[in-house]
Amino acid sequence: MGKPNLVPYETIIRATNGEPEAVDEVLQHYSRQIRLATLENGHINKDTEDSIKRRLVAALFQFRLDGQAT
Repeated sequence: MGKPNLVPYETIIRATNGEPEAVDEVLQHYSRQIRLATLENGHINKDTEDSIKRRLVAALFQFRLDGQAT
């Protein structure tokens, strides 16, 4: 089994610090999975796609690397 395709640690650090380019990298990394999750009858549901992206970005800003709950 190969190494999973993960978002680089440095990108996550930059994204959690609010760096727009890093947030875009994370969104790009998960864009295929997001699109697949939003398929309804063979069509992309843009409202669902936007909702998932908003929740992903919100989760990035709540993510703590020091193990402390937010």
